Amino acid sequence: MVKSMKLMIDRVSKQYQSRIAVDRVSVELHKGVYGLLGANGAGKTTLMRMLSGILKPTSGMIALDGVDVSEEAYRAALGYLPQDFGYYPEFHAMDFLLYLAALKGIPKAQAKRRAKELLELVSLQDMAHKKIKTFSGGMKQRLGIAQALLNDPKLLVLDEPTAGLDPKERVRFRKLIEDLGHDSIVLLSTHIVSDIEHIADEVLIMKEGQLIYQGKWEDEKGDLEEFYLKQFEEDAHE
Repeated sequence: MVKSMKLMIDRVSKQYQSRIAVDRVSVELHKGVYGLLGANGAGKTTLMRMLSGILKPTSGMIALDGVDVSEEAYRAALGYLPQDFGYYPEFHAMDFLLYLAALKGIPKAQAKRRAKELLELVSLQDMAHKKIKTFSGGMKQRLGIAQALLNDPKLLVLDEPTAGLDPKERVRFRKLIEDLGHDSIVLLSTHIVSDIEHIADEVLIMKEGQLIYQGKWEDEKGDLEEFYLKQFEEDAHE
């Protein structure tokens, strides 16, 4: 029997001097795809950076299957694609993945197999030995998704993963992310509401650092994009 996965976020806050970026967020996530929506400044990226161990919460607790975010075992189970994905322009795609695999402690033979699989998965197999500086924005984003999957993560945190992808690529990656949700906890932040509608098992909406909605979004609740855009309008009037 496969053990169920659980990401526990318990009263997590992040404060910068007088500004509270994330305000006592509590939520429990299990296997599946969770779409995170919110206007700019809502606290989405700050929350994702805390879930990825990059930022330390001011208060509260984050744990994956009982393992605290500060522990090595948590990081070993994590895949993360930040909004501004850093890469080395002179590296070839394959070398870049092998370099990151080494940093993650993946054995060399396993890393080579995995990198080859992932380049095929994101349709970059023909670019494996080309320098990253020659890649289009969408190709760099695909490479970013590949690096996030190197360690076969139980928790996958994706901040704007379909940014820079053309409509055809976006549809392809929606399917990929949907498939990943069968075996992992996937948290996907995006401004593209249709991506969330198509693949998210549950929708999370943040506003002013707080989680204002969590659940399945059905038609009877109205139009999701309309609700989302209303948050922008209210912010503009404040």
